[in-house]
Amino acid sequence: MTNRRDFLRLAAAALATQATHAAEPSPQPMHKRPIPSTNEPLPVVGCGTWRTFDVADDPARRRELAEVLRVLFAAGGSVIDSSPMYGSSEAVAGALLAQSHTREKAFIATKVWTDGRAAGIAQMEQSMRLWQTDRIDLMQIHNLLDWRTHLATLRDWKAAGKVRYIGVTHYTSSAFPQVEAVLRSERIDFVQINYAANDRDAEARLLPLAAERGVAVIVNQPFGGGSLLASLRNRPVPAFAGELGCTSWAQLLLKFVLGNPAVTCVIPGTGRPEYMTDNARAGIGVYPDAAMRQRIADAVA
Repeated sequence: MTNRRDFLRLAAAALATQATHAAEPSPQPMHKRPIPSTNEPLPVVGCGTWRTFDVADDPARRRELAEVLRVLFAAGGSVIDSSPMYGSSEAVAGALLAQSHTREKAFIATKVWTDGRAAGIAQMEQSMRLWQTDRIDLMQIHNLLDWRTHLATLRDWKAAGKVRYIGVTHYTSSAFPQVEAVLRSERIDFVQINYAANDRDAEARLLPLAAERGVAVIVNQPFGGGSLLASLRNRPVPAFAGELGCTSWAQLLLKFVLGNPAVTCVIPGTGRPEYMTDNARAGIGVYPDAAMRQRIADAVA
């Protein structure tokens, strides 16, 4: 079977060729799933920016990241997720969108990550400046930090049209009881949580609860924080992956996540165009049922 590096090189070249013929529609556009609070369709594969977009003013890295975004949009994706805690990521992503005049293609998701109302407002206003926009698509309370204070502000901002959607995030299963309490007590549009083939705690309560409460789910760390994908690097992709149209471990792991109907979008982080191409392919074709998802989990154990 073609190894990941060779496949990604070929796939990136193929997508680049497709982008030069923009008038030709893609035969397999990326799937979209509705945001429950509005039914707005959202592409199922996005791009995380933690570490990968924290490149400051490095011109070579910025050019590569511009290509990452081009590939994301060419594949039909839109979600770009960031945070003030991600170094220069917001500034870099905002500048790249402005330079390429592609703001209208992006669904910008960022976060507030500080204590206190005034500090939260100042941080969110700074994020808007860095993104070079007067409206954020999704503002999330990062890791539930001072969430009650910020949630009140976000409701005011949503009413004023400064943000379109509001939500909360966390990245570790130990925080799931607190996330669950928020979902049960508050009306929010999105929750972002960790979930992967080797990290399935969200299946027990949070994913069913989000579906019950009509909350969109963004999944972070679909590759087990990167460690899972790294551990599979030298292992062949199982033959049954072909039943899902998968040719790489990354696609298979993302399809595992998207196989859960409660998941709205997955945001694997990447700073390389060929990886963005590979990830985006998980947004087309069929998804695994419960039995197939168990086979995937067993294959990575």
